[in-house]
Amino acid sequence: MRQKVAIITDSTSDLDKEVVEKYNINVLPLKVIYSEQEEYLDRVNIEPQEIYDRMPGEVPSTSLPSPASIISLFKKLEEEGFTHIISIHISSGLSGTYNAVRTVARDFKNMVIEVIDSKALSLGLGIPVVEAAKTYESTMSFEAALKKAKDIISNTEIYFVVGTLDYLKKGGRIGYVAGTIGEIMQIKPIISINEEGKYYTYDKIRGRKKSLQRLFEINKEIIKAKNKNTIAVMHGGAPEESRELLEKIKDLTQIVKTYTGQVGPVIGVHTGPGLIGICITSIQY
Repeated sequence: MRQKVAIITDSTSDLDKEVVEKYNINVLPLKVIYSEQEEYLDRVNIEPQEIYDRMPGEVPSTSLPSPASIISLFKKLEEEGFTHIISIHISSGLSGTYNAVRTVARDFKNMVIEVIDSKALSLGLGIPVVEAAKTYESTMSFEAALKKAKDIISNTEIYFVVGTLDYLKKGGRIGYVAGTIGEIMQIKPIISINEEGKYYTYDKIRGRKKSLQRLFEINKEIIKAKNKNTIAVMHGGAPEESRELLEKIKDLTQIVKTYTGQVGPVIGVHTGPGLIGICITSIQY
């Protein structure tokens, strides 16, 4: 039987609309909720800057895609004749999206559905999604696309700093990052994601400028240890610092591909303005 494969992700993958359309990627939007009367779909009808403009006075909550929206997408793909689905999502340690999709997938017996926990977010999720779509386009093989996604996920690291830990605390996404009196002393944690897919403190540096320099040094060491690297520099309301960091990284000879951009509204709710993050994928593709 001929395979017809659909690629699904969620809006925290931070993929540009052009990329989503080019590779026919299906995106499930998470929600940003200010009140019962004010609810938005992530990256559909709200932009990141709108979130930051209302902070710190107004901090919305977020919600995963509704079961109805997941069911609707799966039904649509089944009706369109898709036989296989690769569905890659934000870390289960940070959101219930992966588990929600996996629960719905069990009811669709006529398609082969593989739901993957990326243990990441932003372009740490987006890059394996795009590369799975590209691999399927070139090979027309479900197995090849699935292997590509899993290989990239297992070879990806994420490190970031935030302007303040307040928003991670408010959103309950603090994980193993200790929010202590160190904040008063301007101690800035370099945050990463562990094997559980939760945040933890990788290092602690005093002051914003030094923390960004340390962020660069950590990634420089990792990059130099590997032969070929794809790098993504993401920001939340901090475009100039993001550009400066990207320019420094571009000078390293082990870089084969770079991405940059702003994180979406849902991630922005939990990290607040001032996020600078680096995602390193050390794999040839």
